[in-house]
Order: sequence, then C-alpha cells, then structure tokens
Amino acid sequence: MFKNHPKGLVVAFFANMGERFGFYTMMAILVLFLQAKYGLDENIAGSIYSWFYFSIYALALVGGILADATKKYKTVILVGQIVMFAGYVLVAIPNLSLTVTIIGLFTIAFGNGLFKGNLQAVVGQMYDNEKYAKVRDSAFMLFYMGINVGAFFAPFAATGIRNWWLKANALLHDGSLPALCHQYINGTLKDPAEYVALANRVNLAGPVSDLTAFAHRYLEVFSKGYNYAFGIAAIAMIISLLVYIIFNRHLPNKEKVSADPTSKISFTSNPAAILIALLAGAAVAVLISTVKDIGTGAAIGLFITFVTWIVMISKKEEKPRVTSLLLVFFVVIFFWMSFHQNGLTQTFFARDYTVKTVDPFTYMFFTLQNMLTVIAFIAGLVIVLGRNRTRRARWLGSAMVVISGIVGYYFFRQGSAENPISPEVFQSFNPLFIVSLTFVVMGFFNWLNKKGKEPSTPRKIGIGMIIAAVGFVVLLIASLKLISPHELKFVDESGVIKYSPVPDSSRVMPYWLISSYLILTIAELFLSPMGLSFVSKVAPDRFQGLMQGGWLLATAVGNKLLFVGSTFWGVLDLWQLWLIFVVCCLLSAAFIFSIMKRLEKATG
Repeated sequence: MFKNHPKGLVVAFFANMGERFGFYTMMAILVLFLQAKYGLDENIAGSIYSWFYFSIYALALVGGILADATKKYKTVILVGQIVMFAGYVLVAIPNLSLTVTIIGLFTIAFGNGLFKGNLQAVVGQMYDNEKYAKVRDSAFMLFYMGINVGAFFAPFAATGIRNWWLKANALLHDGSLPALCHQYINGTLKDPAEYVALANRVNLAGPVSDLTAFAHRYLEVFSKGYNYAFGIAAIAMIISLLVYIIFNRHLPNKEKVSADPTSKISFTSNPAAILIALLAGAAVAVLISTVKDIGTGAAIGLFITFVTWIVMISKKEEKPRVTSLLLVFFVVIFFWMSFHQNGLTQTFFARDYTVKTVDPFTYMFFTLQNMLTVIAFIAGLVIVLGRNRTRRARWLGSAMVVISGIVGYYFFRQGSAENPISPEVFQSFNPLFIVSLTFVVMGFFNWLNKKGKEPSTPRKIGIGMIIAAVGFVVLLIASLKLISPHELKFVDESGVIKYSPVPDSSRVMPYWLISSYLILTIAELFLSPMGLSFVSKVAPDRFQGLMQGGWLLATAVGNKLLFVGSTFWGVLDLWQLWLIFVVCCLLSAAFIFSIMKRLEKATG
C-alpha cells in the first residue's frame, strides 16, 4: 500500500488517527450530549456545534502562521497534540457546567488548529521531492484513508461506553428519552403517555413510581456515559502522541532545508496590507452582522481579512497561484457547510426519523463485531477474486471468507426479530466508506490515467460537488411524506409551546441515511484529499502552512454556516431543508467549472 512512498507517510498516517478518533467521537455525540446534559434545543446546540467546528478549522490558520514564521512545523504539531489531549481530559469530567464544557471544547479546537493543517503541510513537503512528486495525489488519498481508520471505531466506542454505563445503572438506551425527560421536567410535554411507557421499558429495576426523579436520574447517567466516551478519545490521543514522538524523525525537517530569509513570511514588512485587510474584513463583518448575527459576520469577516491580506503580500509571480487557491477555498465553504450536516441535522434525522429497531440482517451493520465480520468477508472475496494473486494469498482470502462467514452467520442467528440501533452509529459509515472506497476511487483514477482521460485535480473537485448534491437528493426523497419538526409544536391555551414526539409512521429504514452517507463519501473522496493535494501543489513555498491553514479556514467558515441546518430544522419541511444543500452544491459546482481553465493552468 505504501510502496513508492516515503516512510514519513506511514508516520503521518498513524499519528493522525487519534485526532480523527476524537473528531468522529465529537461528530457522533456532541449535539446529543449537549441536548441530554443541558436541555438545549436544536438551534442552540447547533450553534455551539458550529462554533466548535468553526474553531477547529479556523485556528489552523494560527497554527499555519506559527509554523511558516518559525519553520518549526514538527514542534507546532507536537504542541497541538498535547493541547488536544488536555481538552479531551477536561470534557471527560462529569457534571461540569456548560461554560466549562465549552472551554474544554475550545481547548480541543486550539490544539487541533496547531496540529491539523501543519501535519498536512508536512505530508505535502515530502512530495516536493521530485522522486515522489508523481504520487502526490495518491499519497493524500492514502493519508485521508488512514486517518479514517480511527474514525470508524469512534462511534462504536462512544455508543458502547454510553450503553455500558446505562446498563451498569440498571437502564437501557432510548434516543428519544432525553428530550422527553427534559420536556416532562419543564412541563412542555403535551402528552406524557409515551414518556411513561418508555421510562418503564428502559428501567430494568421495574415500573417507575416517581417520574420526575427518574427523568433527572436518566439524564445524569445518560450524559455521564458520554463523558466517559470523551475519555476514550483522550486515550486515543495518547497513542497517536507516542507514535509521533517515537517516529517523527521520518518526517521532513523544514527548518533545516533552507536558510533563505525570503522563504519565510514577514508579518511586519507591509503594515498597509495588514491595515487594509483588517478594514475589509471588518466592513464585511459589520454588513453580515446586520443581516444575521455577530458570530457569522465575524467568521466571514475573518475569511475576507485572510483573502485580502494574502493577495496583498503575494509577489507578482505568486498571485496567479494564490488567487486560484482562494477561488477553490470559496467553493469548499459550501461543500463543508453541506457535508458536515452529518453531525448535526443528519444526526437529528437518525435519532428522530429513523426506525429504532431493525431486523437481524440490517442489525449486522450496527454493531462492531458484526461490521468487522462483514468487512473481513468482503476483504476475503476481494483477495480471492483479485487478479495476479499468489496461491498463498488466495488461500488466505478463502480462509477469511469461510471463517468470517461462519462467525457472521452465528451473529446473525443471535439477532432477534427487532434489534435496537443507536443514532450515533450512523457516524461510522462515513469513515468505513472512506477506507473501503479509497482504493476503488484510486483504481478508477489510475484506469482513466492509463487511457489519458484522468480529470485534473480541480475538475475532480467540481465533480465531487455534483455527487454531493445527489447525496442530499436521496434524503429529500426519503423525507417527502414525513411529518416535519415544526408540525410537532403546539401552543396550549396559556400560550406555552409544547411538543409531541415523532410518530412511528414518520420513521424510515436506515438504508436511506446509509445511502446518503455512501454518496457523500464518494463526493468527499473526489473533493477533500484532492483539495489537500491541490493546495500542497499550488501554494508558493513560503505559504505552505499558511495556505493549508487557509483551506481549513474555508472549511471553518463552512462549519460556522452549519447553523443553516439547525436553524431551519424546526421551520421548514424536511424536504425543503435538504433542498437548500442540493442547491448550494450545484451552484458551487457550476462556479468551479466556470473557472476551470484558470485552475488547471495554475496546476500546470
């Protein structure tokens, strides 16, 4: 797999697993934790979620500036890992106030900002060597695949820890119950009948006599289980930190490469550029704040400040490459605004609009042991049916097929007619599909390359936007006949807003959401690793860390705009909500194809 690649790629591959494990732990459970622990509605929980993910990527700009200014990329990466670990430890502590929890989240975000973009820049630096230049795109696809191995296990670990803690306290999991508990405590539940039924079902000690006491206890145990899941993410960070400390000698040391002072960014040589950039960003921030809110205005204003500043400090020969990158950054804002709904509105959809129990076959995709047997079975088939396999490899593949088939059948037989599934587990499908499909997509590109028809990197990004639109069309179709969240709100005679639970008639099979994740993952493979490769290829040498930070800043702005989904969740019909993201992706694709010649010239 790593043949013809430098050893440093393996180090980056494993060092980033801890960060991805934590990232997908957060994606799987953060909004659910915030709502269960603090009783927040979708809008407020979505706002915190979007700020957190904005900060993760926006602070990469700070990390990029520090690394480019000092050329100590590896040192900044190490500090970032340590800070991330401290943040995960903090949010793993139970019974913290919302304020302290938010401080923990932004500690994680700051550490991630120091770590993420600079590790990507270091991967790119390895392929500045002419010996490896031709495999740059495939390197970033391998890097992208590797970091998602840890991401695959994160939702299962989070769910397993949460369910273990519930069972240790004589309780079972039900994703609808935390909201009902809060509504019962607050007196906003229209009809407590379903709450009573669910409380009696999940309470292993028998029928519940004190419904208020049960509500408080269930919420405390439920949220504490999530705290322990954050603790598992901290342990994963320790493992990645050790890998990095022991093997980082295989990564390039940029500070030793060049002593040329022009290879560094000077932040004080052009104060006029800084002033003009700040004024431009402030003007945009004020304008947008009058329309939306200060936070959104500040996020977009920061992006405009970066764009203005980087253009002004670029040398004449650098400007075509810099402006091409900035145009791509603009497009990816809308991709990530849409794609990262998987941890927000798509998680709401998994919890509220997907069936709670499934048949034994479908259940095979919702527990870790079942999934591993399915993966082993498919991998065995690939080995057996693959071309140019040795006899030993075919025997190994056959053994994998037989053993995993027997074990999988045993697990299948253990399933009952109705098996409960958790909404968090849906977050495992994206990294699973990335790991599974990376070689498929790479093989497809290699096949096109041999025929002389492989799309350019910018063209792959544009195609990815079109594929993403299709992913949301699937959800749009699934939602056409479902009752929407705004239809479940009622105002009683005294003017109090009350809620009804989603009826079972408005719950769909999980295959709709799984199919959407599959299509969106293909879009991600066309866009994200290709974007990283594009940045590392086109960015001027002295802007390597900074432009990786710019890519992540654009991602950050897209994440800040995640509130679009949570804001309209309780306002629009569900199909109308998904239509927003279909349109955003298609318009972005149209824009990138309209400037394709310019982008392809920059990569030439």
